[in-house]
Parts: sequence; C-alpha cells; structure tokens
Amino acid sequence: MTALEPPKSNTDYKNIIGKPIKIGNIEIAQYDFPDRMNWNDAKKACARLGAGWRLPTKDELNLLYENKGQIGHLGYWRFWSSTESRTETNGILAFEQDFSEGSKYSGHQYHDEKSAKYSVRAVRDF
Repeated sequence: MTALEPPKSNTDYKNIIGKPIKIGNIEIAQYDFPDRMNWNDAKKACARLGAGWRLPTKDELNLLYENKGQIGHLGYWRFWSSTESRTETNGILAFEQDFSEGSKYSGHQYHDEKSAKYSVRAVRDF
C-alpha cells in the first residue's frame, strides 16, 4: 500500500484522514487541514469528513500536544478545540492551544475570538 499524499486542499478528505493514529480513546486524522480557518468553518470541515469526525475538546487537544512526536505532521503553531468559554467582556470564545517549538508559550491553552484563523486536526471517538 502506498502512502497518501499530504492534502492539498481543505476538501481533500481522503488524504486528510489518511491512516488515523489511535491514542487513548480517540482516533486522530493523519494530517491537518492544509489551510487555517476560523472556528465555525473548522467545526463544519471536521463534520464533512463524515463518520463522527470533529474538532477535539480542549482536553483531547492537550493529549495531541503531549503526543505530538507520535502523531507527526502537525503544522501551524496554534490549533482549535471544540471547547467554548464565555467572558464578560468578549462574549463566547473558543479554546486553542499553542504547539510551537521552543516557545515559552508552547503547550499553553488560550481562548480566542472564533473569527481567528488557526490550524485544525480532526478526531473521532475510538
């Protein structure tokens, strides 16, 4: 069996899923979506993969961070989670996590406006 090419577009569903990696009780798509996207588009894109694919929760996203060496192919430095938060001043936000190498912020989770564009890695329950 030949290896799949990294996805060239956000609709290259077969190559985004690729050969899923299993960690704990989730399966993780082999690749990120190649283009960063806002939170709402990220949720829709994951759902379009079918069969239970979705954005990871903030706890699952942290599991991805802790196992990033095993997962591989993690691109851009920040990734969306499905977990929302509410602030008095900014309303409903969503959590994201910094995956950058060598940064003092690496591994930290933040909440941000859903219009921000970050990387996306889909997961599903195993």
